[in-house]
Amino acid sequence: MQVSMASTPGAGAANEDTVHVSPTTVVVLDGLSAPKDLPMGCLHGTPWFVRQLGTRLINLIGDNALALREALRLAIVEVNELHRDTCALKQEAVPASTVVMVRERGDVLDYLVLSDNVLVLDLGTEGIEVIADKRVEEVAGEEMKAALQGPAGTPEHAARVSDLVSVQRRLRNRPGGYWVAATDPAAADEAITGAVDLAKVRQAALLTDGASRLVDSFGFLTWAQLLDVLRTEGPAALIARTREAELEDPVGERWPRFKRSDDATAAYISGLDQNSIAPPQGNARVSDLQ
Repeated sequence: MQVSMASTPGAGAANEDTVHVSPTTVVVLDGLSAPKDLPMGCLHGTPWFVRQLGTRLINLIGDNALALREALRLAIVEVNELHRDTCALKQEAVPASTVVMVRERGDVLDYLVLSDNVLVLDLGTEGIEVIADKRVEEVAGEEMKAALQGPAGTPEHAARVSDLVSVQRRLRNRPGGYWVAATDPAAADEAITGAVDLAKVRQAALLTDGASRLVDSFGFLTWAQLLDVLRTEGPAALIARTREAELEDPVGERWPRFKRSDDATAAYISGLDQNSIAPPQGNARVSDLQ
């Protein structure tokens, strides 16, 4: 497994994404931003949470006997123990993160996706499979619609985003809502998991939503073209292209969004099979959980 990666902060002061890599595993996390005007029950904050969770995940999934869901469950429990005595972990206002991870295990590639990170698999002649968990887009519809109204960067827009986050917190990690890695280990049971024949996988990409938006938000690229950029130019180039597009529409008039620019992380994997990588097929099928 050969991995290249890049991560850059968006409009915020700190990068709330993180990426962890070992010779056979990759973990990418995207911390959920907490508007400054809303309460937070954790003294440490979201960047600390994603670093702690990512470190434990990369260690745990190195054990091939441990299922990825169980690794996520254990990692959440271990991070809880780090700040149970100092932080209010039983309330809604706690740090949370999306998760996407893969593991090379013998002849298969295991994967897990929780919330709106994206896993893109180039399966050669079988085409491209895109694995995404879109349940967060199915809740708080009115608040989400309002939060996407520009212009981005104004106090009015920020207030609408705070209203959306307030509603989302009440729907987080419960039936009928959506699921993320936070303080409830049961969220791990709701992750999308699977395994694919390693020999079929030509290349793969693990993306936070800030790095996938050229395809799924802006429509600038297809998934095949995104993989081609990663293969020929690298993850940093993909993020640079994203920043260029964001600058062309700074207030979100053409592409409505919650932030002018978001933290963006891309991990690109090659060398999974022993064949040279051919250009990815143009058709993609999407496996998602609505």
